[in-house]
Order: sequence, then structure tokens, then C-alpha cells
Amino acid sequence: MVTDSSPNFDDGADIFSPMVPSESDSMVIKRKEMTGLELEGSRRKKKKKQSGTPRPACSWVHFSREFIKEYSASHPESSGLKVATRAASDAWKVMTLEEKSKYTKRAREVWDDYLSSAPAREPKPRKQANLVTRCSPGRLVNVLKHFTVDQKEAVKSMGFGSLLDLKCRTLRRSLCLWLLERFNTIRRSLEICGERIPLYPHDVELVMGLPASGKDVVNSGPDDLVAELRQKYNASNRGISVRFLEERLGQPEAGDDFKRAFLLYVLGTLLCPTARLDVSPSFLHLLTDMDCIHEYNWAKFLLDRLVREVSRFRQGKQRAVGGCLLFLQIFYYECVAIGGSCEPGPVVVPCLSLWTEEAISEREKQEKELGGYGCGEVICKERGLGLGLINDRDHVDVLPLREVAVRVNRGILVRQEENLENVPFAYKNENTPPVRIDNYTYKNTLEYTHTNRNIYASQTTCPLLNCNFTGLFTELSNHFTTKHWDSGRRFQYSSPLPVSLGMDETFLVLQAEEDGALFLLNKGTENIGHTVMVTCIGPSHSNERFHYCLVSERGNSTLRLKSFTQTLPGRVEGIPPSDFLLVPFGYLNSSGELNLEVCIWNPSDLAEV
Repeated sequence: MVTDSSPNFDDGADIFSPMVPSESDSMVIKRKEMTGLELEGSRRKKKKKQSGTPRPACSWVHFSREFIKEYSASHPESSGLKVATRAASDAWKVMTLEEKSKYTKRAREVWDDYLSSAPAREPKPRKQANLVTRCSPGRLVNVLKHFTVDQKEAVKSMGFGSLLDLKCRTLRRSLCLWLLERFNTIRRSLEICGERIPLYPHDVELVMGLPASGKDVVNSGPDDLVAELRQKYNASNRGISVRFLEERLGQPEAGDDFKRAFLLYVLGTLLCPTARLDVSPSFLHLLTDMDCIHEYNWAKFLLDRLVREVSRFRQGKQRAVGGCLLFLQIFYYECVAIGGSCEPGPVVVPCLSLWTEEAISEREKQEKELGGYGCGEVICKERGLGLGLINDRDHVDVLPLREVAVRVNRGILVRQEENLENVPFAYKNENTPPVRIDNYTYKNTLEYTHTNRNIYASQTTCPLLNCNFTGLFTELSNHFTTKHWDSGRRFQYSSPLPVSLGMDETFLVLQAEEDGALFLLNKGTENIGHTVMVTCIGPSHSNERFHYCLVSERGNSTLRLKSFTQTLPGRVEGIPPSDFLLVPFGYLNSSGELNLEVCIWNPSDLAEV
């Protein structure tokens, strides 16, 4: 008997053979899977958000919470949060700054508590391994070699004759990146080889040959004054084309048009390049009066722009590094000696005329053999570099002094030792013609004589920007009292004085009532706050130091600095390498003013105590 073993589909028995789903069933299954993935992803995001500390609310949120709560209680007929929020927004728009200050202060306090309690975030390592810069000395060298005699004379007449001796064509980017990592933008110094070397405009004068005295360079002003120049040089919002300027410089003409094109080109490719490929159109404001170009302090302008560009690069505001990196490179070569002998050779002005491609390649080879950069010995004092206006020998902790220390003042080396007759010094040959700093047409060793020691010791200028007074230190006090009686603040020794510095104020002149001595309360700006310090206006060789105290308060928190003043012959740009108080932005009032308490003691009073 044969039995039929085929399955019966009608009796409802379980069938274990695979079944192919229909098209509609497949769509339903896919939708469920996608919905499940979305829900799982949203749960992960929510968990991730909940794990971190919530950021504090702003002043508007504090106000709206309080307003909506009161509005809902007084308007029970209104329905929904949207109406109350719109009413809060309308009320916030018509409030004055004084009315908003209550909520601004509350938000700032909550934010400060958040910053103090939140764990410190580790800075992300910079992904950029290679240095990107627009500083291109080789491009300038290619243009200079085609200049005619008349064009070279035109360059010298503007005060840029030293650049005609430029022989370095390429930047050593590994060295520049190494120096940038050790560039202290607050103190304007290089921290290399275990020492801090401050940078001054006089260093730029020695290295680059640019004048370190004269009027400040101002590259800003009304747009209508340079409207014609913008059209003439095809200046867009991005800048002025470098190739366009190269075409202009390729013409044999050597008049004002040539000078304008050269100034734009040299600023945009070597001295003050920005992070962009084109030349900054702000430089057009310098071209309105070509007869005054040689009267500007180009060394100071170069250093200021370099510090600004490096600061912007570190803040992550730009990928490329602006500023004259060639100056840093040659400054390092001149300041650090390597090899068996560290005896300094003769000082040549400008230093860039010595460093050819062959000399730089040999130096880089020696650096590599020694194990890398920073393995040499700092001899900047022997070379007259890194000294600037510093003559106070008490700052050993800030500036390690060596046995030989010189200062360069427009080509004159001035010793900083008290007893010059007992210190050996290699005088230059009397038959050697003196160096001509103005046009830098000679490359001779610098001249030193005893009679030049105090040539500038007693001269000073008024610290106010709009005053052209120049005279003796003994005359400055009377000048400030009679001409600027409504400027600055008068104080008494040993008595605290409350002062305020506005958002745009970088210094405040303080004058003692007892003896008329002048002091400067200096304010700088950094990423997290303001740097504040007090300096005394007087001869650089003065040994008199005033004890002072700075106090800044916010609620129950107090910041305090006790230090001694540094004596400088006048107002200097930036913060000198000395002690300073760093005041975070959270200490400013609602108007952005910095409130301080200053107290200065007379050395004679301290001696009596």
C-alpha cells in the first residue's frame, strides 16, 4: 500500500520550509527597521548630551524665565508659551543697558562658577604639521635683481635701501615653526636655549636695516581718501594682486608710481604679509603722501604686525602665519652661536646682508649635526640684540645678563657696564669709515666711543600721543603740569588711588603731587584678559625703583600684584619684560571698564621705615 507523504496545506499544520514575503510585507519590515535605528540613534544622542555639563544660560534666558513666570501668573487668559515668550522678547528690546545689567551680572557669575567647576579641557593638538606663510623673500629677490640704478636710488630714498642687499631666497620653515612655538606674544620675546630674549624695534633695525625711529605708521583712514588708489591698483575686498604689482615693477619708471608699487609689494611679500595671498588694501593709506615714507618707524610697524599675526594664528583665526618670519630666522642665527667657538664676530648692519643661501645651508647643517635647534649658546648681548631700552640690571630673573652687554642706538654701541675703563672691549679700527644707518649703503662694523655713552640719556618725549614735546627729563614734569593739567591723574605716595581704564585706553599717566614724577599705568590685551603694569618715566640708567601695588576686585575675589617699577625714557608699545597683573575679562564692569586700585611708594619713604 502506497502512502501519500506530500504536505497538506489545508489542515493548518506547521510548515518549516522557508517562505518568501510579499512586496508589501518587505516594505513594512524595512520601515520598522529604519524606525528602530532612528530611535536607537536618538537615545544615544540624548545620553551623550546628558552626560556632559550643561552650559550656563545667557542674560536673556535669565530674564525670559523670570518674565514668563510673572506674565503667566498675571495673564491667566493667555494660552501657550509662545505668547509669553513674544511678550518677553518685546520687553527685552526696549530695556536699557542699566536695566539689563542685573541679568548680565547674574549670567556672568553663573558662567564664572561654571568655568571654575568644569574640568579643564585638554587643548586639541594642531593638525597642521607644515608651516603655511605668505612671507616670500625669494619672490622679492627675483624682482630686485631687475631694478635699474634709478629704481634702486628710489628705494634708498624711501629708507628701504637695506633690502637691496637681501640674499636669502627661501625660509627654513622647520626653524620658523620651532621659533613660533617659543614666541611669547605677551612679553614679545623668544624663549630659547633656557633664556628669554625680548624683541625690540632696534633689533629689527639691526637685522632688517629698517629705521627704528620716527612717526608711527598708520594704515587706516576714510575710504574716500584712497578711492582713486583702489581703482588704480585694482584693489578688491580681498586685496591687491601680487602679480599686478610685479608687472608694475617690471617697468623702467622710477617715480612715485614705482615707489607706491614697491611699497605695496615689499609690505605684502616680506615685511608685513597677512594670511591671504593678496596684499592688504589697508596699505593704500600709506601712499597718500610719498614724501613722508622715510620718516616712519618701519621697524616698530614690522614688529607690531608680527606679534599680531602670530597671536591670530595661535587663536585659530587663520591657517597661515603672517608677519615677517625672515626677521625671526636671521635674529636666531645672530643670537645663537653654535660650534666650538662662541666668539662673536663683527656686527654688520644690516645682518640680512651676510646670510646668503650658502651660509644658511651651512648653518642648518651644523644645527642638524648638533641634534636640532636650540643647542647653541645665546650671545645676543654680545651682538647688541635683545636689549632695546632695558638698562636695569636688577632684572636678572627675567633677562639673564652676561659679562658683555651692549646696546645699539641708530648704529652706536653703548656699553651697559658701569666702569667702562676697566672692561676690555674690541674697538673698531679708526681708519674704518663710520656706518651710515640712514640709507644703509655701507656694511662696516659699528663704531663705539666713550663720548656717545650718554648722548640720549637725558632726552625724552611727552607720553601723550598728540603732543610733540621733546626735551630734558627735568622739563617733562613741568611741561605735563602746565600743558596737560586735565590729562592723567595726580596721586600721593603711599595712598591708594582708584582708577578706571576704558575699553580703548591702553595707558594712563600718573603724576606724583610731591615731586611731579611721572608714571604710566600700561594695559595690554590678551586672549583671556588684560595685562596691567606700572612703569616710571626717567633716564634708562637710573637706579631708582618705586614699589607699587595693583589691586583688582570682583565680588569676594581679589587679584593683587606687588612689584617694582621699571624705568623707561617714555611710553613704549606693548608690555616690557617685567612683572604684570593679568586681569580676566570677567573682572570688567558692565561698560567694559577695568577698575583698579593703584598705590605707589617713594623709595625714600621706604628707606625711613
